[in-house]
Amino acid sequence: MMALGDSTRWVMDEQYKWDAVMIPGGGVSADGQLPEWTLRRLEAALRSEPARYYICLSAGTFHKPLPTDHEGFPIYESVVAAQYLREAGIAEERLLFETSSYDTLGNAYFARTIHTEPLELTRLKVITSNFHMPRTQAIFEFMFSDRFSPLPYRLAFEAVTDAGLDEAVIAERCQREVESLVRFQARSNDVHHAGHLHQWLFSEHDAYNLKGQREQLSQTLLASY
Repeated sequence: MMALGDSTRWVMDEQYKWDAVMIPGGGVSADGQLPEWTLRRLEAALRSEPARYYICLSAGTFHKPLPTDHEGFPIYESVVAAQYLREAGIAEERLLFETSSYDTLGNAYFARTIHTEPLELTRLKVITSNFHMPRTQAIFEFMFSDRFSPLPYRLAFEAVTDAGLDEAVIAERCQREVESLVRFQARSNDVHHAGHLHQWLFSEHDAYNLKGQREQLSQTLLASY
């Protein structure tokens, strides 16, 4: 990783295996509590090899309204996750979050454009649940590839168990993940540069365009978001 002309920063970075550990969101309850599967991701981040930064991802999900606090302000799951890591002992200056994404594709896009590109963080580890990992890995490897950035990204992935989700929920969510991965792979093959990626995300993706068309999900599936 480049030192950006700062020898002190170079020495500091050498004490960390990762420039950043990134934790995609897994939902937040109406009263602002993180579900068990998200907490497991955060605990894995705390046990992981040292990282210069911990980046919590996701404003919420496109499939449910954001919960609000007692003053009516939105509760962003990435903020709640960062607060959890702070309470667990991670220094506040090493905690980053983003409140722009509402799905896994957005998680990866906004993590890169908001945090890893400006700070030139290239040694990255992504931690998520087993049910979420195949599509997460495909999306992050796509988003951090050299077709969109000149930075020499190196990614690693760690999956944690799905304990805390009912077996019926896991089964239905896994099926949806497979179907979503197939659609992503088919569409992403046609995206070859950063401008095209931006156009795809903000004109064709319902979570980030003005159409805002929401897919109707079963109550079983919604339990995993």
